Amino acid sequence: MKVAVLFLLFVASVYADMYLHNPRGSNNRLDEARRDRNNANRMFDSQNNNRGGYNVGSLYYYEGSILPIEWTNQHSCADQNNHCEIIIQYMCGDLVRDGTTTTTIPNNPLRCEDFRCNTDLTYGMHETFDYYTECRLRQRNMGLFLADQNLNGNSAIYTRQNNQGTRRGYECPEERDYYPYWHPTPWKDVVVMTNQPTRCRYYQPESENVKPRYECRLPYSYINQNRNNKGAIPNNEEDCVSIDLDGDPETSETGEWVASTSTGSGPDCIETLWSRDNHLGNSVGGFPNYYNWTIPDDVNENCVLRIRYNISTADYDPWDGSVNSSITARQVNVYDGDTSNTPKRKVSELDVYSKFGFDEETALSRGYVYRQNPVVKVFDDVSDSANNFGLQLAINTNQFGRTFQDRSHTFAIRKRPEELEGETIYNLNVRGKRGNIVQVYPGVEYDFVPNRLLAFVGSNVHIQWTGSNTNPNNNDGQGRAGTDRSNIVLLTESVFAEGSESSGERYGHWGRSYPAHLTKGNQTFLGLDRSDREALAILNTHQFGGEMSELDDAGTYFDLGPRKVTGRGTYVYLCTRNNNFTNRSQKGKITVQANAYTNKRIGLTGGELIVNGHSLRFEEGDLTQPLVFIIEEYSDADAALTAVMENAPEELVDTPPDTKSPFVLISPNEFEGAQGMADLSIEITDSNDVGNTQIYFAGESNRWTFRSLETEIVDGKAVAQIDSGGIYVVAGSSTSLIVIIVVVVVLLVIISLVIVGVVVFFVVRKEKWQSVKDGVGKAKKKVALSFANKV
Repeated sequence: MKVAVLFLLFVASVYADMYLHNPRGSNNRLDEARRDRNNANRMFDSQNNNRGGYNVGSLYYYEGSILPIEWTNQHSCADQNNHCEIIIQYMCGDLVRDGTTTTTIPNNPLRCEDFRCNTDLTYGMHETFDYYTECRLRQRNMGLFLADQNLNGNSAIYTRQNNQGTRRGYECPEERDYYPYWHPTPWKDVVVMTNQPTRCRYYQPESENVKPRYECRLPYSYINQNRNNKGAIPNNEEDCVSIDLDGDPETSETGEWVASTSTGSGPDCIETLWSRDNHLGNSVGGFPNYYNWTIPDDVNENCVLRIRYNISTADYDPWDGSVNSSITARQVNVYDGDTSNTPKRKVSELDVYSKFGFDEETALSRGYVYRQNPVVKVFDDVSDSANNFGLQLAINTNQFGRTFQDRSHTFAIRKRPEELEGETIYNLNVRGKRGNIVQVYPGVEYDFVPNRLLAFVGSNVHIQWTGSNTNPNNNDGQGRAGTDRSNIVLLTESVFAEGSESSGERYGHWGRSYPAHLTKGNQTFLGLDRSDREALAILNTHQFGGEMSELDDAGTYFDLGPRKVTGRGTYVYLCTRNNNFTNRSQKGKITVQANAYTNKRIGLTGGELIVNGHSLRFEEGDLTQPLVFIIEEYSDADAALTAVMENAPEELVDTPPDTKSPFVLISPNEFEGAQGMADLSIEITDSNDVGNTQIYFAGESNRWTFRSLETEIVDGKAVAQIDSGGIYVVAGSSTSLIVIIVVVVVLLVIISLVIVGVVVFFVVRKEKWQSVKDGVGKAKKKVALSFANKV
């Protein structure tokens, strides 16, 4: 039998948790009115703490809108201590659902309504019954490294992390544990984040998004006949087409090796964000780990998001192809704390000792081997008292290579309204649940997502949130026990200086707790009309009457819908209910610029920002470290200069007069760690007028004096290579004027040289000067005499 040997990705990890906060991560919860979840096996294998997750609540997002995905992971990423991989995926399907019970969906159709578990809406379901059945019957990958683990079977439900084949929903354990998986799955890749960005060269082309997967397609009769024969479905083409289905050599009906359909769009692949060890908290700057997901054009009312997480130590190289099933385990005598008694223990043949300078015999005598909880002798025997000195290591070989995950509750992806075609839509949601920081841990308290949003006039903000009525009744909070409620009210005006803002007026003061009056003075919020501001404050579009001082009689769900931003400025707002000064503060800030804007984190793998047809693009290897780049559009140079916060002059020098594009501001000023040039492309206002056109640049590196760059015109756009931030604009070339100026200057120089030469000649040759004077005098007399004779 031919068995494919496939390399292992998720290896050498230690225990760690992964929690999704936006969209709301379930961690297998449904609507439990207790801190612990009821059933850790309900939908998927998270291996997280039982207190993680949020009760069910669903939202919808418009295609093309921007959704900030936020999470916390227990151990570090982007740090020297370990290697970290995070994979975000989503799936949509008519049968995807949250369900109404915390009981795991049955594996026996006889226990489901109408004998069809796929359509029994009582149970939550992501993957389908048929998907799990194929996994349960498909031969596992026999080439994977197993360490010293004994698997209870040879189908794909048995893995090194799940050697007993425990079922969680209809998830396939082998697919869960390994990425990229080698058979078709219902999941679509969004982004891969890795400490080793050079691996993106492997991840992106190997994604199922772009590379089809194959499976052995067999008739239902064969599947049903072999329903108890785990491993009956081959995992490779040779064995698949060798199955004789009808026993008749003349017809030769066999299995069919079938390819899946790829979406044709590869995933993003970037460096992981930094986080510290043993800390389910924020990242750099005190902000959560996040990824801005542009919602795909995959319209469906039933979708779910999945995030998986792994950290790997450097005890051995997981990408070494020799680390596979050929490395077996055997019973050998090994040091276990007493040199006089070395009992037989099960030890993997994986070499973890050579880097210490040990041979195999020495490694066994000192415990430097790969097995469950080894005891190692750190010091050589120097005396009898040191003879039995050993340190036990907490190593579980089924956790070295452990995968953690969380999944959201279901959400919808909807087609955007026609009036919003081509426009930017930012999603503004609420994360967290009722309780103080200890009661909700490893979840979080209430907060707006994103907590700080940068938008621009003409963009749209889709404000929407959900919650639960079944949080633990003894969790702290305002209003009716056990309930989540939120609202949005602008904070009252500033009473002291608070930070610096560069975009228009400031509305609201972060350090205060009182809301502004809806109708007082010039108070506004994003330029929204009064009816929208009332809806956000007292939820009156979703609730009529009732006790609303603490929003008790409102529902858990609120949707204002997308609203166009028309008011420039900085807006600081709060939720009046969840603002107990002692232990929580649900506040947010939106800064609205007058200009079009976008930002993106780009690193070694390269990337591109686009706004209004202008783009900034880095190729792979141009950057050696990730940076957040911003590209903004301004109508004039003064407006762009106003937005420059650091080391900006009062005015620009030599601004070109014949501009043919808006002014484009690129940040940051310094492309730190850059070892290549970025490609800047600027849309020309009049594509028919591209003659004598160049890109001009002014920035900190040239003392804010505009100078021209070497420019190409490509498809109506001006393109140049740049290596720093600043202000860029397309303008008519001043080459002709320069030539005229140069010619005039040269002529003046020549004339000056002639004059100087003549003066010097006559100073030196005075007799010549006298001769010239005499000649001139004689000529004057002749002219005078001639004139007199004529008269």
